[in-house]
Amino acid sequence: MLHIGCHLSTSKGYQHMGKAALQIGANTFQFFTRNPRGGKAKAIDEQDLAGLQAMINENEFAKLLAHAPYTLNACSADERIRKFAIEMLEGDLARMEYLPHNLYNFHPGSHVNQGVEVGVTFIAGMLNQILKPEQTTTVLLETMAGKGSEIGQNFEELQQILSRVKLIDKMGVCLDTCHIYDAGYDIVNDLDGVLAEFDSVIGLEKLYAIHLNDSMNPFRSHKDRHAKIDNGFIGLEAITRIINHPQLRNLPFFLETPNELDGYAEEIKLLRSVYK
Repeated sequence: MLHIGCHLSTSKGYQHMGKAALQIGANTFQFFTRNPRGGKAKAIDEQDLAGLQAMINENEFAKLLAHAPYTLNACSADERIRKFAIEMLEGDLARMEYLPHNLYNFHPGSHVNQGVEVGVTFIAGMLNQILKPEQTTTVLLETMAGKGSEIGQNFEELQQILSRVKLIDKMGVCLDTCHIYDAGYDIVNDLDGVLAEFDSVIGLEKLYAIHLNDSMNPFRSHKDRHAKIDNGFIGLEAITRIINHPQLRNLPFFLETPNELDGYAEEIKLLRSVYK
């Protein structure tokens, strides 16, 4: 079965997201834990969350993927921003326990001319401070396109972080197809080679989710502009190989393409038609 969903808004509540996912043919979804451009989070509505959990169980959803705000930068040169990142992530992981055994994804951040080594040290330090043995949520580092001073533009930088995390069983990776293509991993012409490299550097057992996006920009552009499926430089043929690859096909896929609900419904229908 193809486990696929898209990014949905929490503005109308958690059960509304579950209903929207079912409406468009999805069996999972991604959502922001709080305002994506700020730090504000809504108060927990336990009844709403319990209703979503019942919906998930009844419809056999794949794991959900929560996404941290874009403002989270655990390796900023500004100590206040790093402290804010710790507070946000710690709060989000506490909230995630109302929807246990799911996934939480964040962008590693930008080292802002401090250098990769300093950035990696800050990120790993944050994770070692906030991860708890009793948590049920798996925290994912996202692969990045490499614009500016982003950390995570290659598998080695992600592994540098993972190798320093004490509770490594609570950690994994979310692979973004647009990002890694823009970063210089040729998933169009050499998907097997890219996966072999990921396995060698990080280990495929640490790959928990995929952001399935086409790219508005060509290979190794370092631009990070998502395109609709088959409207970019990756194309439907390569994306079909990705969702059917034996090492990927059972993972949850999350669309972050520039769409409204009807557009996501069409993409999900298309992807189900090419899933074998």
